[in-house]
Amino acid sequence: MAYKISDECIMCGACEAECPVSAISAADDKYAIDADSCLDCGACAGVCPVGAPQAE
Repeated sequence: MAYKISDECIMCGACEAECPVSAISAADDKYAIDADSCLDCGACAGVCPVGAPQAE
């Protein structure tokens, strides 16, 4: 299952920089993860200061 970014996202960009496959990009009001590219590695969740990336 891919990770998804919740509404708690504060647009800091830490997750985007950490993603090894560049599956994360900025959307209108929060970052978004491309489920087809996500490896489920959890790197994004490990660096997020507010815990926005969550496993589905």
